Amino acid sequence: MSTFEELQATVGELVQAGKGLLAADESQPTIAKRFAAAGIDSTEENRRAYRSLLLTAPGLGQYLSGVILFEETLGQKADDGTALPQAAQRQGIVPGIKVDKGTTALANAAGDLVTQGLDGLAARLQTYKGLGARFAKWREVYPVTASNPTALGIAVNAEVLARYAAICQEQGVVPIVEPEVLLDGDHSIERCAQVTEAVLQAVFHALQRHRVMLECMLLKPSMVVPGKDSARQAGPDEVARETLTVLRRCVPAAVPSINFLSGGQTAAQATANLNAMNVQLPHAPWALSFSYARALQQPVIDAWRGRGQNVQTAQQALCLRAKLNAAACQGRYRPEMEHAG
Repeated sequence: MSTFEELQATVGELVQAGKGLLAADESQPTIAKRFAAAGIDSTEENRRAYRSLLLTAPGLGQYLSGVILFEETLGQKADDGTALPQAAQRQGIVPGIKVDKGTTALANAAGDLVTQGLDGLAARLQTYKGLGARFAKWREVYPVTASNPTALGIAVNAEVLARYAAICQEQGVVPIVEPEVLLDGDHSIERCAQVTEAVLQAVFHALQRHRVMLECMLLKPSMVVPGKDSARQAGPDEVARETLTVLRRCVPAAVPSINFLSGGQTAAQATANLNAMNVQLPHAPWALSFSYARALQQPVIDAWRGRGQNVQTAQQALCLRAKLNAAACQGRYRPEMEHAG
């Protein structure tokens, strides 16, 4: 099988109607923060037990085609001794891996950040691939202020995303390209749209410069929403309209799927916004799906609370959220379904 055929096979498994991705790739500080809010200690065993709970939830493969894992999880095992990537595969869920090394301040671009981790990436991808990972994810973040992101910040972050994607494809690993325009701040939805358009234009110009095969990657963008401290918030129809306008201007039809991040939205908000997009543009050139972390996991953590007797209830909470988002991928979600079980 050629590298191109390998990439196409993985994309074919990831992009399925009515299915999305679970992002379970939180770094140690992030998962510790989420656990602490539910009174759970972030020990290695608790992280293993939690991620085992996620990947062995009965029936989850009906709604998920892939899962993004943290490096630690690749080497961990489910309660029955199965390696966690294989536990996912048993459900028809393709394992992937977060490969970036977090952000640092970008020199000469006050307020902007850039993500680290390109050094040694090709060798790490080979190791991850040997452990079962078939796709990867890299996140760049864009704070929004009156002066951010700067032109330099937009250009550098696009270049890094393109270099990462090219390295992945060379290794036979499908890249998920994640440019996240942050929700923090009091900016308007119009300002978010302006920034998102500039970011995506730069990202796709860089991808094309680096000869990244657009049909062998997925895009994981943020939705166009007002800052969380904005005086005027937006409902699903407005979020969908603004987001789709930007996507149609910036994202080539060759990209097979756009899997949105939830970016601090509540579970119900993220589902309703995704649904509105699929209602407004039912014949989009790309699949419009999800790659949620907190919007899928928060109800699970709240139900589990680190207790073995709560595993079944927590798994049911995960499958319900996945089911609702699967419906949203097809424009079939209704708010009353939140309470139908």
